[in-house]
Amino acid sequence: MKTPKSSKADSREGAWTLAGAKARLSELVDRAQAGPQVITRNGKPAAVVVSAEEWSRKTARKGTLAEFLLASPLRGTDLDLPRSTDKPRDVDL
Repeated sequence: MKTPKSSKADSREGAWTLAGAKARLSELVDRAQAGPQVITRNGKPAAVVVSAEEWSRKTARKGTLAEFLLASPLRGTDLDLPRSTDKPRDVDL
């Protein structure tokens, strides 16, 4: 039978138990500046704490939808898709 690691040992590896994260939130935030910190609940990953800088970098927009569509590799391939000629169904209101 495996014995669970202590929250202190887990936190050194970037993984924290929920109880350990609650008890040492300040340390958890400090370590998140160096890299993502995983918080586990019942032995399973439940959340990840990252620095505000990392979050901003990951969620920043990288262009508009129009720019994305213009950069599509299908642009200019003259893709011809068959269109449905069915009429809409009648609806009683």
